Amino acid sequence: MRIGVTSVFVDDQDRALEFYVDVLGFQLKDKVPLGEYYWLTLVSPADVEGTQLLLEPDQHPAAKAYKKALSADGIPVIAFSVDDVETEYRRLQERGVVFTQAPLVSGPVVTAVCDDTCGNLLQLVSPVPAGA
Repeated sequence: MRIGVTSVFVDDQDRALEFYVDVLGFQLKDKVPLGEYYWLTLVSPADVEGTQLLLEPDQHPAAKAYKKALSADGIPVIAFSVDDVETEYRRLQERGVVFTQAPLVSGPVVTAVCDDTCGNLLQLVSPVPAGA
């Protein structure tokens, strides 16, 4: 068994697509019209056949409540692995990304948390650099 698709609820699929592709660097996999919305999936350019991220409309009341509660409590909806959180933090800050948590060493990992502009907090995670 493998994870094929995981989803993030977004309040605007077009804005989310722009942020996740143009800012974060994911690659569009599928954009299939489904009435007012899309089946909109992304992949990592480093693993185009790997797990897909579905940018799912948050139109269901439970989705909106879920997002609001997590964001209010500072809880990221998903974690993305990166090679070096400090480097990504600086790169994304230069692109105007708002961080709610600067890089922080937590045991064997470094984490940072940013806002995806669509109602979610995202966590970036990397191993603590050797010698740190």
